[in-house]
Amino acid sequence: MSILIIVLVYFAVLFGISRLTNGRANNETFYRANRKAPWYMVAFGMVGASISGVTFVSVPGMVLTSQMTYLQMCLGFIVGYQVIAFVLLPLYYRLNLTSIYTYLGQRLGERSYLTGASFFLLSKMTGAAVRFYVVCIILQQFVFEPAGIPFVVNVVVMVLLIWLYTRRGGIGTLVFTDSFQTLCLFTALILIILSVISQLHLSVSEAISTIGNSEMSRIFVFDDWVSPYNFWKQFLSGAFIAIVMTGLDQDMMQKNLTCKTLKDAQKDMCTYGVAFVPANLLFLSLGVLLAITLGTGMKGDEMLPAFVQNATAISHSSFLIPHLFIIGIVAASFSSADSALTSLTTCFCVDIRRQPDNEALRKKTHIAMCLFFMLFIILFRQINSTSLIDAIYILASYTYGPLLGLFVFGLFTKRQPQDKLVPYICIASPLLCYGLDVVVQWLWGYRFGYELLMLNGLLTFLGLWLTKRRNLLN
Repeated sequence: MSILIIVLVYFAVLFGISRLTNGRANNETFYRANRKAPWYMVAFGMVGASISGVTFVSVPGMVLTSQMTYLQMCLGFIVGYQVIAFVLLPLYYRLNLTSIYTYLGQRLGERSYLTGASFFLLSKMTGAAVRFYVVCIILQQFVFEPAGIPFVVNVVVMVLLIWLYTRRGGIGTLVFTDSFQTLCLFTALILIILSVISQLHLSVSEAISTIGNSEMSRIFVFDDWVSPYNFWKQFLSGAFIAIVMTGLDQDMMQKNLTCKTLKDAQKDMCTYGVAFVPANLLFLSLGVLLAITLGTGMKGDEMLPAFVQNATAISHSSFLIPHLFIIGIVAASFSSADSALTSLTTCFCVDIRRQPDNEALRKKTHIAMCLFFMLFIILFRQINSTSLIDAIYILASYTYGPLLGLFVFGLFTKRQPQDKLVPYICIASPLLCYGLDVVVQWLWGYRFGYELLMLNGLLTFLGLWLTKRRNLLN
């Protein structure tokens, strides 16, 4: 009951922020926050929105299989964010875009535009559903199941709450709610870490030494080129994943486009990029401490929930653990899910229907996206069989690859593809990547990792290059 009260109080605060920020909300507020958002609030909120509930649960558990090598990818993220800040953001601000996929229509053609927007709708809906699935199963375990409430009702209630506090203010509200949720997330994370340290009877300095001396604290892998954890594979994959999943993602870029000026948006992006490394270091450090506490005989995704479930009420800190966990998981999951639904609504209204000023359409679309979101979450519960964070990046490798190829072709060539063939190229590329993955694994036992994203983008680029129509005039 106390956990339920905490969740209700949390949402009451979100609704309060929503009421304060959407007094005269309109489509311009919903889509771009009237271009008045403070860059530092956008940057702080984006950290929480990027982390999501998947990171909260899965990243600590990654130390069981890959030590701290995930930080290699996080270092690559920094390079990717620099590319976004100084290559993509100037383009988006110069064209005064509401949706970044409008650029594809101006540069490559109508079908390229619709293809890019459609791939985003598919990518974001599936990825956001995976992320939000985490908070639903956690709340089901700790809140709804003890009350005899089925999972479907759980999903409906959670998504309905998101719709209620975003339906008017949209991105204008999320700039402020994301900052609040990021604060809650890191407060909960730090307090959980301190609780684990206390249970291990260590001081903070002793805990740092214990983590550093653990075999699970290995970060860099330079000696094994076949390993999927090789530094250069992880680093380059991280750079491209950041470019694609942030710079070519309407969800993340919509927040950056709320800043007053290009310079503010660049400061936001650079600050956010650097902050991602220490944030994930905290999660991985928690994973090492949990592995020492619980042992290594479980799946990574199960480690933190198992620790929470095993916490007793013997001490004050143990009593707090389930409550801190719920606050952290809810904050992480909702800060990514609410912006995903807002960006999906924006993409459909601006890119698919081309009616950015139609307020009635925007409201109906927002409701429809919430309904689809519920359906995807319920379906994912039936088919999920892999690590949640791997599932997201695998999906991203297949669905974001064509977006990478389209934008790189538009930005770095002067060629014009045959627009009518672009949809077929963008569908064929992921299918070909999947076939190559199967064949290579069968012949040589090698399975592509996150570098599949780069291969997918390259195949799309080559397909566009081979179907050139003419050179653009200078």
